[in-house]
Amino acid sequence: MTIAEVRELPITEKIQIMELLWEDLRERFDRMDLPQAHKDLLDQRRSRVEAGAAKLLDWDAAKSTIGRA
Repeated sequence: MTIAEVRELPITEKIQIMELLWEDLRERFDRMDLPQAHKDLLDQRRSRVEAGAAKLLDWDAAKSTIGRA
């Protein structure tokens, strides 16, 4: 499928395809062997968010911080 073909799809079909893709990616990710150091880092970041010591940003907010750090 080309980008031109994707652009022609109805929005409802695009959303359905996106949902299916995310589900497939999530299942594949759950089966992946991640190094323990990566798992630990993700767990630490999740804990910081849950404790209120860090916050999640949407993509627009994250993009605006790139280059300022």
